Amino acid sequence: MRLPTFQSVGTHALPAELTKPTDLLDFKSPQIQQLILERGWQALPEFERIGAIYDFVRNEIKFGYNESDNLPASSVLIDGIGQCNTKGTLLMALLRANGIPCRLHGFTINKSLQKGAITGWAYVLAPKSIIHSWVEILFEGRWVNLEGFILDESYLIALQQKYPTAQEFCGFGAAVADLRDPPVRWKGTDTYIQKEGINADFGIFNSPDDFYRKHGTNLSGLKKWVFETVVRAQMNRNVERIRKLKLEC
Repeated sequence: MRLPTFQSVGTHALPAELTKPTDLLDFKSPQIQQLILERGWQALPEFERIGAIYDFVRNEIKFGYNESDNLPASSVLIDGIGQCNTKGTLLMALLRANGIPCRLHGFTINKSLQKGAITGWAYVLAPKSIIHSWVEILFEGRWVNLEGFILDESYLIALQQKYPTAQEFCGFGAAVADLRDPPVRWKGTDTYIQKEGINADFGIFNSPDDFYRKHGTNLSGLKKWVFETVVRAQMNRNVERIRKLKLEC
């Protein structure tokens, strides 16, 4: 299948609109304001500011599964874990709070990308195409795609140690052209970790609020209840088991 080209065209929203809070990008919440104060990000030059926020979301908010995709950023921060959509919401909130215009690009990914991280009934319950998103920031007059923040370093290293010769790779939450050296670090250019698993492009949205209003979340009804009450804890235990493979090596 021919994948989308992911060209980030201009937005109708002015940059000022892309630095405002929303219900999900609730960066005026006490938890987020306290974090920003403690980290001192606002005093950093723009490149370093983006990098510090990116690294915080990537590595201090571990890869894991929240109860829903459409959580506010403050809830993701409290959870201390997240996946593409929830970590993206927190990243957007922190970027906007620190003066970096950003927007959301929505997609779906094939659920095979999650196989290994998700097993058993959790994998059966998952829809064939899973709601996915990455963050786009306005940096030096151009839009830069940020997706590489999804997997924390310890989890990614565990995968690399488990599959030391893998290049093109799909599974365990990653879909990359070369697992040995995926473009996940902030260098002022695009970062990716799941892009190769994308199977549909929903386009650009000014906020996650707009995206979920139009496209919903991954689960609803009985499946959502089973996920929240039983399956999610099993999935997070499995993710932690994979991460600990690194610690045991």
